[in-house]
Amino acid sequence: MLALVLTALLGVVTGPMHGQANPFLWFAADKFFGGIGGRLDRRERGAGDLVFRGFFVTVAGILFAWVLGNAAAELSLQRSFYGAMEVILLSLTLTGGAVWYSLLKLYFALKEKKVAKGAYYMIARSARVDLSGVDDFGITRNGMGFAARAFDKSVVAPVFWYLLCGLPGAYIYAALAALAWRFGKDGFTKGFGRVPLALEQLMGFAPHFLSGILMALAGLFTPTGGMTRAFGGLLKSGGRAAYAEGGLPLTAMAHSLNVSLGGPAVDLDGSTMKRSWIGPPGATAQLEAGHLRRAMYISLMAYLLFIAVLAGAMVWAG
Repeated sequence: MLALVLTALLGVVTGPMHGQANPFLWFAADKFFGGIGGRLDRRERGAGDLVFRGFFVTVAGILFAWVLGNAAAELSLQRSFYGAMEVILLSLTLTGGAVWYSLLKLYFALKEKKVAKGAYYMIARSARVDLSGVDDFGITRNGMGFAARAFDKSVVAPVFWYLLCGLPGAYIYAALAALAWRFGKDGFTKGFGRVPLALEQLMGFAPHFLSGILMALAGLFTPTGGMTRAFGGLLKSGGRAAYAEGGLPLTAMAHSLNVSLGGPAVDLDGSTMKRSWIGPPGATAQLEAGHLRRAMYISLMAYLLFIAVLAGAMVWAG
């Protein structure tokens, strides 16, 4: 809980690091493996060759995270500082305030019809979507979608694995999520990102359900949000996002706010991602600053609900 509060406060104050609102460990994994992975991920190669290459990069990323996680666990024992060290080391797998900072900057740019420095860049860099040539509606949809995904991959799932396996578990999940974000292309990878996507989905399966439920519950506390609409959307077969495209949290946000999210996009590497449209039938996809404000609100409510769930679990456990 302290790590979540620390991440929220620092992110709001400092903003994204180098324009990226994802966790610090995602940034580190991208620095270590993004360059070499980008050179190996050649679209002219066959699918089998790309899967083989992606497998080795993924194994290297897992080993890197395992060593780093065990070193962090040892450091937290040797230099505890009354538990503060573990709070700081866990916060490296999380994000929160930086996401709201990015969305708020985008909100003012859209509202005032004025391009603010870095407003579009932060969303493009963090979501890995090429926003050049995309209209304001599309930029808003991508910003809202990023908020839903960040809550799942960079808040709930790392904490889930920390509670199960300590810092090594949180670090390994963060590394897999970072590789899936970097090379997975929302499930439209030709082959290189299949292994990290599959392993991340395996580790993220259980926390993914919790993220969707919390996002749906957050609609109860969001102006014009609809908790019953959100749960109805989660239970329906149509208008739902595939796991790699945002899954249950994105579905819950779209139905709760009665909007259409997702849609085709282009990855920063130039790959086309033919993502589905997510939301209730007839919902508008022409989203503006007001819709972005509601997305910020519902993601904040989901964040606070998660902290409340952790507090309740701690009390219940004695």
